[in-house]
Amino acid sequence: MARAIWSGSISFGLVNVPVKLFSAVSPKEVRFHMVHDADGERIKLKRICSADGKEVPYEHIAKGYEVSPGRVVMITEEELEKFDPVATHTIDIEEFVALPEIDPIYYQSSYYLVPDRGAARAYQLLFQAMKDANRVGLARIVLRTKQSLCAVRPYGKLLTLSTMLYADEINSQSEIEGVPKEEAKPKGRELQMAEQLVESLAARFQPEKYKDEYREKVLALIKAKAEGREIKVAARERPPAKVVNLMDALKASLSAADKGVRRAPAQAAKSAAGKRRKKSA
Repeated sequence: MARAIWSGSISFGLVNVPVKLFSAVSPKEVRFHMVHDADGERIKLKRICSADGKEVPYEHIAKGYEVSPGRVVMITEEELEKFDPVATHTIDIEEFVALPEIDPIYYQSSYYLVPDRGAARAYQLLFQAMKDANRVGLARIVLRTKQSLCAVRPYGKLLTLSTMLYADEINSQSEIEGVPKEEAKPKGRELQMAEQLVESLAARFQPEKYKDEYREKVLALIKAKAEGREIKVAARERPPAKVVNLMDALKASLSAADKGVRRAPAQAAKSAAGKRRKKSA
């Protein structure tokens, strides 16, 4: 049974709704230890001073911020503690915005909000009002001494809370090299075929269809080796040649979609290349 990692209340206006916070996700990344290849024993890391090469005891580890090459400003824990946010145990909703206005790029970690004892009615009132209005509550929460901007929204039968990035943490696209220029706009026929292809591949989102194939293969490998079985790793397939002609790739992709065959773009491209070679032969 999952345990609450935080308890407090949601406040909007003069209304307070006591809630408990649970993690909504369980990342399943395969994590490896650093071990000695000769005997499989764990590797221990030491904190070494770059100036004298000696190991530094933990009690002598301090925080420093490099303001310029070679110049470090030392900051003490006492100085930082003065700026720690007050743990109010309140999710203060400051405003409600339309759900489509928040781009997914802003979302970080997600949690479930569950009504605390005796708060079910007030919780359901907020849940239904937000769901009917298709609105998201923007609020602030203090988790583990860090204050975060967050979005509260209905999902399934519960309210969810997603911590968010601040605007200045999103890299501006004007600073990214290779942003398409105006002259790269698609031609009418190309755009029409691309839209047809998108529509032919349209479907309802079913997250259970998608599996972490890499993780499953790694776990299967670990299990097999733990059981002492011999492992044979198949050679990787060579990637297909790229198709330069965009129209050929679009036509091949549409043809495959019409036949009910959903293939990766690279496979469709390979098919298009084969057709062009036959025509030129």
